[in-house]
Amino acid sequence: MALRLTLAAVALAVLAAAAASGASAPASALGINYGQVADNLPPPQAALVLLRALNATRVKLYDADARVLRAFAGSGVDFTVGVPDRLVPRLAADRGAAAAWVRGSLLPHLPATSITAVTVGNEVLSGTDAAMHRALLPAMEALHAAVAASNLTSRVAVTTAHSLAVLSSSFPPSAAAFRREVVPYMAPLLGFLARTGAPFLVNAYPYFAYKADPARVDLGYALFEPGAGGVADAATGLRYDNMLHAQVDAVRAAICAANYGRALEIRVSETGWPSQGDDDEAGATPENAARYNGNLMRLVAQGKGTPAAPDEPLQVYVFALFNEDQKPGPASERHYGLFKPDGTPAYNVGVKAPTITVPKGSGSGNGTGTGGLVVAQGPGGADGVGPGTGYYTVSAASVYNVKSRQRRRRSLVAAAAVLAMVSGLW
Repeated sequence: MALRLTLAAVALAVLAAAAASGASAPASALGINYGQVADNLPPPQAALVLLRALNATRVKLYDADARVLRAFAGSGVDFTVGVPDRLVPRLAADRGAAAAWVRGSLLPHLPATSITAVTVGNEVLSGTDAAMHRALLPAMEALHAAVAASNLTSRVAVTTAHSLAVLSSSFPPSAAAFRREVVPYMAPLLGFLARTGAPFLVNAYPYFAYKADPARVDLGYALFEPGAGGVADAATGLRYDNMLHAQVDAVRAAICAANYGRALEIRVSETGWPSQGDDDEAGATPENAARYNGNLMRLVAQGKGTPAAPDEPLQVYVFALFNEDQKPGPASERHYGLFKPDGTPAYNVGVKAPTITVPKGSGSGNGTGTGGLVVAQGPGGADGVGPGTGYYTVSAASVYNVKSRQRRRRSLVAAAAVLAMVSGLW
């Protein structure tokens, strides 16, 4: 009897491991921002097809769109959903509003759709609204309490996303610090993230640095090009061969300088490169967008960390899935998408999108997409072998990792079945 109980326990443990291996994305999985500031996008079901073509298993929304979350039920995609800026003051003033938001926006979709984080506002501390600054942390605390009341704190983190404008300087990375006027709000916010184990999110765009000073900023350095000279941080001796890693380590140094407890995980919640811009927007071309995002996807697939944290794979969300025609501002704002609204690639990053057919009356799309037929084809073909496109997106390494996880899960399930039969569970 004791042996049977032991074998049963082992079988259950193996099954749990198998489920865990298939339930969550690996640290190096690609993330994509799914913005919807447009009037011509296809329905969420079409977005899911395109995300699978990219081998993307993480998605970030700027709200908690029920249509999207329902469409992705059972997909295995991990979602970060957002509380819009306009709701931040309300959640800060009324904890009942936070509880109602959790009941209405999270609970109906769990566990069928995997929701792993909620962002409260976007780049709030980079704005000039002092009332919003004061409301941000109380809103996060209220939402965290509502999540805890629903016993979801082990599954859903509460955080917020920042722009690099919260830094007073970013180079050299080791000398970075938060702006003086931001510190009174940032310091307690860091304490909240440390207590709850939530990540620090930063929207980091090397494109902005290049656009601001194209004569002095090395384009290859901004685009992750292998031949770029790179820069060194004399204080640490670390060398940076791309600007994004330098920006992330600048945030890391600023967090350390704020003297807050244990180190926080840093995630890049937005980064990307526009494929088109106004006449005065240097570097906004399809070629540069393909180089930036292609090289970025390679780094993500390899699970690389930054020079200051080489053993911590950097989690990155590319901005964005689609071009969004209703975004205000310069032309570049409407051309960050990997895909056009009809599902065709905005430029060549090595993925030929599957054909998308949008039934009349569904979603806000404009009919039928006419993309190619090859799904998730990288430089070595659909499975990392054979002829490729010359651009890097889904690497052979990432394909191998996906297949390895699938094989491992099948092996674990088979082992569990054998143990279960021996122990008399079946």
